[in-house]
Amino acid sequence: MIGAMTELTGTAELTRFIVRRDRIRILVWVFAVAGLVALTVVGIKGLYPTQADLDQAAAASQGNAAAIVFNGPAQSLNTVGGEVAFQAGAMGMVVVALMSLLMIGRLTRGEEEAGRLELLRSLPVGSCAPIASASFTVAAMNVAVGVATTLAMLAQHLPAAGSLTLGTSFMLLGLVFGGVALLAAQITENVRVVYGVAGVVLGAAFVVRAVGDIGDGTVSWFSPIGWAQKARPFAGQRWWPFLLLVVATTVLVATASVLAGRRDLGEGLIAPRPGRSCAAPSLGRPIGLAVRLQRGSLTGWSVGVLVAGVGYGSIAPSIDTFVGRNKALADMLARAGGASLTDSYLATSFRTLALIGTGFAIQSALRLRSEETSMRAEAVLATPVSRWRWATSHLTVAFAGSVVLLALAGLAVGLSYGVVGGDLSVVPHLVGDALVYAPAMWLLVGFTVALVGLAPRGAVASWAILTVCLVVGLLGPALGVPRWLQRLSPFERTAQLPAAHLTYMPFMVLIAVAAALTLAGLTGLRRRDIR
Repeated sequence: MIGAMTELTGTAELTRFIVRRDRIRILVWVFAVAGLVALTVVGIKGLYPTQADLDQAAAASQGNAAAIVFNGPAQSLNTVGGEVAFQAGAMGMVVVALMSLLMIGRLTRGEEEAGRLELLRSLPVGSCAPIASASFTVAAMNVAVGVATTLAMLAQHLPAAGSLTLGTSFMLLGLVFGGVALLAAQITENVRVVYGVAGVVLGAAFVVRAVGDIGDGTVSWFSPIGWAQKARPFAGQRWWPFLLLVVATTVLVATASVLAGRRDLGEGLIAPRPGRSCAAPSLGRPIGLAVRLQRGSLTGWSVGVLVAGVGYGSIAPSIDTFVGRNKALADMLARAGGASLTDSYLATSFRTLALIGTGFAIQSALRLRSEETSMRAEAVLATPVSRWRWATSHLTVAFAGSVVLLALAGLAVGLSYGVVGGDLSVVPHLVGDALVYAPAMWLLVGFTVALVGLAPRGAVASWAILTVCLVVGLLGPALGVPRWLQRLSPFERTAQLPAAHLTYMPFMVLIAVAAALTLAGLTGLRRRDIR
């Protein structure tokens, strides 16, 4: 007992420090997941106001393989709760899993890699205290997510049993992937590898679940996401699948704790492979270094956009049947205009994929701020590299990466739509239709750069702007958002191709505003102190 107390000395103090330091990040994660569920409930009630609409939607989704792949098993879709679990369940679980693995990686291996943990261990802090404090913090975040999502659904008058089941599934799945990241942090000494390993496990879990749900559901039992969905929220709840999640979490955390005691501080159980004897020539230039630093992020976002694009495109040929007589859903798609529901649906899909891809664009632009606060920018600027060259190298990745993501989105939608519909000639046109959203994405990049250069402490506000654009673009009509407020979003100012005709004036205005914001941010960055 005395040994255990010694090993955990300082856990409470470290936990309080983490909560105080990361309180904004913690609150954003928790309320983002709860907000996703709450907005889904509001949107479903707006799209399917009557039981006949719910029945029609249930009939259309029941045999739709693409919808099942992305959302999970079709259970009680003729109820609002069943639609909420179907539309937000898998997506919400993925978001919670990402929250847990990113936070664990940051609080464990990230602290070691930055050298801060070594400083803390020089104080009266037990050897297990850092891992314990990180685990307690992330566990509390998952509990908060479970409670917040449950309350959000209860506030919309959904059944209590189903609300509690869905909220609990979010919480327990987040704990499982927190355990996965905790174990990965003991194996490797690089935080990016921790994210990569945990991300691969999450992707594999999603794919295994999808394969199982398309079949008879047996294969889904090999996926933690499948276990969570086997609890059947709003569809005759059953609690025993949660035991699998609890056992998996316990095993992962216990194994990680044992391995943590068998490795040196700052090292991993598996030694990294030796690097090249000489660096690539490209790393001697700012643009080469920026590409090297951000290529992993661009790859991850590209995979996500490709998968989502394939899903959207595969549904497009049957969208008339899917929408059916649902006037609310048809009206929502009709906002994009177009002579057919298919064109309206494709336009809405491209806008959604552009909004998703903007996440990378903002993250890439914010790399300027993270390089500055981590003091890596100081080392680069100590060489004969101007601030302008350093900043524009990262912004080149942000602007060009936006175009790459849009092209991949158009290609994925076009190929899947062409294969299912039997007409691949549409692929080049759909790629072009997706690319028209580049100026809107660039405008948010420019806004982010302006914040980094002029108000660096408020740079994270760019995520709030993207969130507003997401809500307005996806749920604006269902939430009753005034049309003039919706039009403030640059994505609403973009021509909704292929449902509308391309107008060049808004296109050029968005580019001009993006350029002005970028120039203002670069000017501010050039004149202010670094860090």
